[in-house]
Amino acid sequence: MSKGILLVNLGSPDSTDPKDVKKYLGEFLMDPRVIDVPLWARILLVKGIILNTRPKKSAAAYKKIWWDEGSPLIVLSEKLQKKVADRTSIPIGLAMRYGSMNIKKGLQKLQDKGVNEVMIIPLYPQFAMATTETILVLAEKLQKEHFPNMKLVDVPAFYNKPEYIEILSKSIAEKLEKLDYEHLLFSYHGVPERHIRKSDITKSHCKIDRSCCNTPSKAHEFCYRHQCYSTTQQVAKKLNLKEGTYSTSFQSRLGFDPWLQPYTDRTIERMGKEGIKKMAIVTPAFVSDCLETLEEIAMEGEEIFHEVGGKEFTTIPCLNDRDDWADLLANWVNEWVTVKTQTV
Repeated sequence: MSKGILLVNLGSPDSTDPKDVKKYLGEFLMDPRVIDVPLWARILLVKGIILNTRPKKSAAAYKKIWWDEGSPLIVLSEKLQKKVADRTSIPIGLAMRYGSMNIKKGLQKLQDKGVNEVMIIPLYPQFAMATTETILVLAEKLQKEHFPNMKLVDVPAFYNKPEYIEILSKSIAEKLEKLDYEHLLFSYHGVPERHIRKSDITKSHCKIDRSCCNTPSKAHEFCYRHQCYSTTQQVAKKLNLKEGTYSTSFQSRLGFDPWLQPYTDRTIERMGKEGIKKMAIVTPAFVSDCLETLEEIAMEGEEIFHEVGGKEFTTIPCLNDRDDWADLLANWVNEWVTVKTQTV
């Protein structure tokens, strides 16, 4: 079989025009794995409320971070794709879960090149319903409906792969060695608590308390919360971070349901009020800088910190198109014939 790779990231509006942002948000928020409520309730919430109020605000936020070349997430993902392609001998495609660069187009381009076996690499280190799962579920649906002769396999969450932790730790260390910081905050994208329970394959382990994420369980294979805390712990060990100088939080909550805590904005505020003057923050749930890292954290987060007395607020870039990150992805691709993968 002729093999190919499809790198899949989150996505972006086509422009900062509110109409394009509204279209993008509509697709994103109507995904039942993002807002997992009954269809009637999702339509009422998204189309009846959010899409009538949020697009202009979100468009303004995108304008703050938009590059001359376009969306930072798209530009960085394309640069990464090119670097991986330069390091491999098989076709490397790129797609987004939401927006114009969709998965169907990505698979079609690979098929047009004669590819009939595709390894899908969701560009998310940790598994979550609203990220990895929605990518793989849609890919399976598209395969059945449009690409029946194409075989799909995927790369599982890689948060605990030593080679990934090595590169992530190195990227953080390169920034920290130039800083005189007091606290390093690991901020991960938030999800509703119910997503954690829904992803619990044991149906009983995930209590979202102080112990379940540290108690070995098969549930951890699909537990976003465990995988986030594990990422922090692995990096802290690699960098010999002292207890009390780092912590984990979750950002980007929506609505009134309980989301994973502690919340990033409140954590930043609390630390500033407690006297922390120099703070660094890293966002390991993303491999590419995007609206959530460049605007929500680097701009809004810094503003919160300064308002409560903080002095120095430093955001550490995502892996983006680092050469060592491209090398690692290329290694995974080149080892495909021997690495055990799972069928979508």
